[in-house]
Amino acid sequence: MRKKQVRLDEDDLRPEYDLSKLNGGVRGKYLERYRAGTNLALFAPDVQAPLELKGHTALIYHVVFSPDGKLLATAGFDNLIKLWEWPSGKEVRTLTGHIGPVYCVAFHPNGTTLASGSLDKTIRLWNLADGKLIREIKGHTDIVDSIAFNQASRVASAPGAVLLASGSSDKSIRIWNPDDGKEVKNLGMQPGTVYSVAFSPDGKWLASAGVPEPGSPAAGANQPKPSDKKPAAPPAPASGVKLWDTSNWKESKSLQGHEGPVTGVLFTQDSTGLFSIGMMDRTVRLWKVADGKETKKMGPTPDDLYGLALSRDGKSLATCGYGGHLIVWSLTDGKPAWSHKLPYVTYCLAFTPDGKSLVTGHDKPYVCLITSLSMHGNAK
Repeated sequence: MRKKQVRLDEDDLRPEYDLSKLNGGVRGKYLERYRAGTNLALFAPDVQAPLELKGHTALIYHVVFSPDGKLLATAGFDNLIKLWEWPSGKEVRTLTGHIGPVYCVAFHPNGTTLASGSLDKTIRLWNLADGKLIREIKGHTDIVDSIAFNQASRVASAPGAVLLASGSSDKSIRIWNPDDGKEVKNLGMQPGTVYSVAFSPDGKWLASAGVPEPGSPAAGANQPKPSDKKPAAPPAPASGVKLWDTSNWKESKSLQGHEGPVTGVLFTQDSTGLFSIGMMDRTVRLWKVADGKETKKMGPTPDDLYGLALSRDGKSLATCGYGGHLIVWSLTDGKPAWSHKLPYVTYCLAFTPDGKSLVTGHDKPYVCLITSLSMHGNAK
């Protein structure tokens, strides 16, 4: 007897392939149904990030993700900025124009513009749609070490405006209007190189980090009067971390604790705390913004600290050292929660948008490594 043939319409599935009847649900990422009234579906496989990104021909000094997490920008000492599609890791564009190593990059909050700072003493703004230069900003007289946009137009002194802060080896901190490239404010000469600047999420504060002047009095310290009978105590060294009030651009607090240069600062998501890293004292500090007091000290780490990153959910803090040590810190007890040793000199890092991996920039062999927090390292 011949088996009875079951006629299927063009878009129908056989009963045994009916996805709606599978036990345990459907595995994969559902995108769309092809046609109303059918159970055909299109599934997209998870895109796996690569293990490394190759393209630069000199060390990679800074890495940062776009606000939507779809682009990674890398700054290289080959004078180039590269843009990578994420999570595929495909190189989509190279931005050329700087005539010196690129030290820093930052995405505008609108996600359509990128800023960069260089040894050539300039800041450049780029159109991400076509990779063309929008404008060049001049004013610094040495390396532009760090740049940062304020978020969501919240700076009190300029309501509705997005501003750009820069820190330089010329010992200055400057505030710029990225729309016309004009300087809004020069915060004056600092004791040394300004390695890092960061705006608080609420826009009320700007933090700066850099080289303190050895032996100089701390900002705001009470100096002994000539009539004091007791010998004066030696003055405290100047702090490498400062908080600036964005309503008037005045220095508000000088945070005392680190010994030597401070190479990175960033705020907690609620703007009430500030993290900082000391290059030579190899410690991570958490400060209370309201009073400038230290609330947590983490470390010391095995090597000099260069990179600091906070995950998008604000729950994980990571650092990288010159010798390649990566550490994710527990913000509860201040101890390492995960660590891993990379084989290369490491200058910078960033959490991937999903918070599951770290992207790091390196000297030879001039690559970015992607390190999974679940596949590598030692969880504590």
